[in-house]
Amino acid sequence: MASPEAWLLLEDGNDSNNITNVKPLSKDMRNGGVRTVHNLSSSSLRKKSDLVLLPKVRAPIFRRFLDHFSEVFLATKLSVLFVAIPFAIVAQCRHFASPWVFALSFVGLIPLAERVSFLTEQIAFYTGSTVGGLMNATCGNATELIIAIFALIQNKVDVVKFSLLGSILSNLLLVLGSSFFCGGMANMFKEQKFDRKQTDVNLLLLLLGLLCHVLPLMFKFTGQSPQLAAVAALELSRASAIIMLIAYILYLFFQLWTQKPLFDAPEGDEAAGLPEPEESPVIELWAAIVWLILMTLAVALLSEYIVDTIEAASNTWGMSVGFISVILLPIVGNAAEHAAAIIFAFKNKLDISLGVALGSATQISMFVVPLTVLVSWMLGGTMDLDLNLLQTSALTLAIIITTFTLQDGTSNYIKGLVLMLSYLVIGACFFVYKAPLNANIVETW
Repeated sequence: MASPEAWLLLEDGNDSNNITNVKPLSKDMRNGGVRTVHNLSSSSLRKKSDLVLLPKVRAPIFRRFLDHFSEVFLATKLSVLFVAIPFAIVAQCRHFASPWVFALSFVGLIPLAERVSFLTEQIAFYTGSTVGGLMNATCGNATELIIAIFALIQNKVDVVKFSLLGSILSNLLLVLGSSFFCGGMANMFKEQKFDRKQTDVNLLLLLLGLLCHVLPLMFKFTGQSPQLAAVAALELSRASAIIMLIAYILYLFFQLWTQKPLFDAPEGDEAAGLPEPEESPVIELWAAIVWLILMTLAVALLSEYIVDTIEAASNTWGMSVGFISVILLPIVGNAAEHAAAIIFAFKNKLDISLGVALGSATQISMFVVPLTVLVSWMLGGTMDLDLNLLQTSALTLAIIITTFTLQDGTSNYIKGLVLMLSYLVIGACFFVYKAPLNANIVETW
């Protein structure tokens, strides 16, 4: 592997249009792990930052800082939403009404989630295909994981279960459904096709995750006392969480080594309307790491605000916590993926849309969910995989509907409409579902 210096940005003050140039990357780096569908979802929301005034800044260090600041904060179509972050902090410090803090934090998390994906991509340019792929596989849903950890610290187990369930449902029904619908409407007289090999692998993993949710639920109907059933469900959940993480690690090995071409995003094709892949990073490695740390801290701060104020927002707005967690919170983590999936569906690139939606759902189901169970265990909590009957039914039916939708390898707007209407029905269900938080938590030994 070439030295990291071969990829560092070189300062060029004579170029008034671009303050930095980048040495060419090797072919292995250009076509390695950075060109995944998650990277393309971030690229689809990127815009060119305006660097015209930077050469007039005399101090090289300050000029480089402004260059990086421009790429991180301004080179995204969601940049206008960053203004919500300082307002959320001020609202919290000034003790504004909790619904205001929740709403501002909610909006502020949307661009942060997209920028975490962008910075992960930048780091992947320097680390190589394998490490870059592992970073995407673990950081792709960092927002959901951070929210879940803060909810676990406050023992709001139901918020964790609701939000992670909602993220899976959103990817399977809303993201995929809107992609199929928009793609079908834009290509109404064309038959849209996709490769089922990748979708079959993701659906099998989703079914394995569903099995691990169903079995702990069944203990409630075995005739045991509620206390014994809760203890058995918790023990089985912890064992199942370990098995799910092992399965996810093997899936990563399958994705990044043995069957890597199956999961790589296709090469750019201008005739088909797909943008050419970026062949070089736009910021330096050290800057990407620093900005990623800062962005993660910002996500953690806003996540804490959201967890603290979600119940107050629920009471003020007349919405159940279940509806906010299942329907609204996943919008934060899935905003970039949602927009990207629709864009690529418009361009008749369904393999990328499917990779975005199913890949994110699989990552939540097989990595984030079992990880939260183990984190709760380490914190002395009692989170298990026992979703209640309503949540498990919604997850089961969503996976079944998605499986039947994808079975013939073709797409049209009717299939997308059915998926979106299914999501609408589930959303209406949780809107009227008023169960209190932690209603089904039973203390164990």
